[in-house]
Amino acid sequence: MNQVRKADPNNKTVAENRKARFSYEVLDTVETGLMLTGTEVKSLRGGQANIQDSYASVEGGELWLINSYLPEYLQANRFNHEPRRRRKLLVSKRELSRMSQSVDREGMTLIPLKIYFNDRGRAKLLLAVARGKKLHDKRETEKQRDWNREKGRLLKERG
Repeated sequence: MNQVRKADPNNKTVAENRKARFSYEVLDTVETGLMLTGTEVKSLRGGQANIQDSYASVEGGELWLINSYLPEYLQANRFNHEPRRRRKLLVSKRELSRMSQSVDREGMTLIPLKIYFNDRGRAKLLLAVARGKKLHDKRETEKQRDWNREKGRLLKERG
């Protein structure tokens, strides 16, 4: 599932969960569709979404995005959506069963990494199957990042 893709100018990132890679060890990623109303899409195009505290859950054979924030679209008036409602995620049955097994058996978590528009203009969510990091793992990651930064500086000085 982990595929290296070149940066596409049409892919417009709307919201990114930058803290997720620090708090979780990402094992696998899946691109999912989002079931949205019209005002939610308009609000996403405005770029004010927030997925910092959100997560995905398998309930009743369906995948749901919980606690994500899409602000109300001001021009929608009374036809607006609820900002923190649960949104259904669209995945194939095979991917859904694989993710639910990893959550049930291995104690993984489904964390949204980013919401973006693909080249066809569809709203997509990059969902990660992740394991929570302990405090010592976070410290190790920080040490590794600092060492890589220092190594780059040393190599730059030498030529």
